[in-house]
Amino acid sequence: MSRTLPEPEVCYPSDPAEDLDTVPFHELWTLLRDRQVDLDHALEVLVRALEDELEADRATIYLVDHASRELVSRAANLPEIHEIRLRLGEGVAGWVALKGETIRLGESARDPRFSRRIDAATGYTTRSMLCCPVRDGDHTIVAVLQVLNHRDADFTTAHERRLHILAEQVAELLDATSLRSQLRSDAEKPLAFRFNFIVGESAAMQAVYDRVRRAAATEATVLVRGETGTGKELIARAVHFNSERRERPLVKVDCAALPENLIENELFGHERGAFTGADRATDGKVAEAHGGTLFLDEIGELSLPTQGKLLRLLQDRSYVKVGGTRAHRVDLRFVAATHRPLEEMVEEGTFRADLFYRLAVVQIGMPPLRGRGHIDLDRLIDHFLYEHGRRHHRPGVRLAPEARAVLHAHRWPGNVRELQHCLESAVVLSPGALIEAESLPIHARTGWSEPDPGSGFTSEVVPLAELEHAYVRYVLSLCDGNKSETARRLGIARNTLARKLES
Repeated sequence: MSRTLPEPEVCYPSDPAEDLDTVPFHELWTLLRDRQVDLDHALEVLVRALEDELEADRATIYLVDHASRELVSRAANLPEIHEIRLRLGEGVAGWVALKGETIRLGESARDPRFSRRIDAATGYTTRSMLCCPVRDGDHTIVAVLQVLNHRDADFTTAHERRLHILAEQVAELLDATSLRSQLRSDAEKPLAFRFNFIVGESAAMQAVYDRVRRAAATEATVLVRGETGTGKELIARAVHFNSERRERPLVKVDCAALPENLIENELFGHERGAFTGADRATDGKVAEAHGGTLFLDEIGELSLPTQGKLLRLLQDRSYVKVGGTRAHRVDLRFVAATHRPLEEMVEEGTFRADLFYRLAVVQIGMPPLRGRGHIDLDRLIDHFLYEHGRRHHRPGVRLAPEARAVLHAHRWPGNVRELQHCLESAVVLSPGALIEAESLPIHARTGWSEPDPGSGFTSEVVPLAELEHAYVRYVLSLCDGNKSETARRLGIARNTLARKLES
């Protein structure tokens, strides 16, 4: 079943699947929906649910990495080793992934497809096994479910039927995550993921993920910083949804969207008679977020008087409503975000130093897209192409090599948000399934030079042929000089590649 679900960098509303009526799986749907949860954690919860449902001693969820033609156990009850990797066709799980068959082995069975390599590595003894494929809406095998050693006896046909039902539900759950763009059969890059709806594997993003993980495990106030469009709100959401407060509210206040005379009322609420028309008392966002997290977006836009009242809230966890005198106590975790240079504002006297130090307990800096390197850019391009093609009923849409080169040459002043909208426009307006460079709505196309993957992009305008030549050589360097692999990744013949290198 296909659904329009949240995309990285932008979240759309969605409803829980009505057919996910098994309690653990329904809870998982709620966990994943619209949330930047740690995907490894979500898969681990799913493994435990499988063990309980099938009364198994162990369970494993293998994801199919079509690019490397491997199965990867990113979630399993495997205290002995970090992960299992199997070639397609290797072992029972590899056979299931390759052939699409369900396999049930009893304690007395001796099957030539069974590989003892993993038991040898873990010291575990497999006595019985049940293994079945997970297919997406296009019937592509995207995962394999495997349960080992029924707690009382061998697995039965009833267990097999139950596992098939669970496989359909797991397919629904995977389809609710940003994994879906990487699990497609034509994926060209190996699996790489951390937080749901956040795409990127560069060193800069790995540093962000590490800070999110550390901050989420505490109650510390977090300040997320970065240019507009880098995904600061997604990081704020990741801090909340991977914390102990994940089941409590996450309440956002956009400090830039509210006029000065309304922001205090929005935050703290008001008492009856506080102003003309205040015929009853109301609560504000602070009260709404009690027990959870208050996310203050663009906090650098607050006026000095409001900053002072916010400082009291951070210091004492108490506030006074507009028109009131009684202090109200509240249990909150604070996450703020800004693109403004707060240190300079402190020097200028437009932002309170004491408030800045209260906010900046843990700072997480979001890198600009131009500083994340070409691998992240390619990941995001491929993801948005898939998501927008799916959303706008244009499956299979792809980029011409020249169009991809133009995207790699652009400086992306609007960062990931600009890239997302650029690709959505191209998907919608391209006359054919192949998006040519002319279909990209980039008005200020900038030039390309031989890049350092971590150094960003250049701004010199050069002819398109020169840009293409430089990009082809760059992809060749990524492939360690392997021309066959370079031609494959560029989607051209090897002879065509030779001509482009000579031109």
